[in-house]
Amino acid sequence: MASSMNKSISDAPNKDEETYQLLEQLDHILKRPETYIGSNKPCHEEMWILDDKNEEGPKIIKKEITYVPGLYKIFDEILVNAADNKQRDSTMTSIEVDINQEKGEIKICNDGRGIPVRKWAQDESIYIPTLIFGKLLTSDNFNDNNKRITGGRNGYGAKVTNIFSTKFTVETCSKEYKKSFKQVYFLFLSIDLLKRICLEIGMK
Repeated sequence: MASSMNKSISDAPNKDEETYQLLEQLDHILKRPETYIGSNKPCHEEMWILDDKNEEGPKIIKKEITYVPGLYKIFDEILVNAADNKQRDSTMTSIEVDINQEKGEIKICNDGRGIPVRKWAQDESIYIPTLIFGKLLTSDNFNDNNKRITGGRNGYGAKVTNIFSTKFTVETCSKEYKKSFKQVYFLFLSIDLLKRICLEIGMK
């Protein structure tokens, strides 16, 4: 009896190791995407969409469609990021969205002021654009004392778009610092293929 009990007790730690797991944050996002972006399964729902085939011209209509909430969310996150720039730069006038179904690519850009291309004061190995698009739990909206009308208060935002994209490219330029910035991600941070900081001459 004693031998059997000792065996049971000695096996307990091994069972706990199999039962409980400690995941890194990125692994948790990939393993439980519905927590961050919603379901990755197609669903049916009534939504407002653009009807560009209407005889009277393009208009917004309500229609039942089939879509993937997670895919919709990662598109929305990067679009909100582009739109938020209007709050920081009143001279911004447009957002361009180019969807290439053949290549499976979406490009979003705005004509507002670029992201500051400088090193982060708390870690000079990281540039501000990298912080915004490539480091989880970073945001300029964490101060609850400031009135905010922009999106992105949880520190994920555009990062989840990066995480769930096979390729994610960030391009910006800074008139203030006279620099341009380009960084390409493959499968989020697994391969940082290209980071280029260059001095722009005669930038307007």
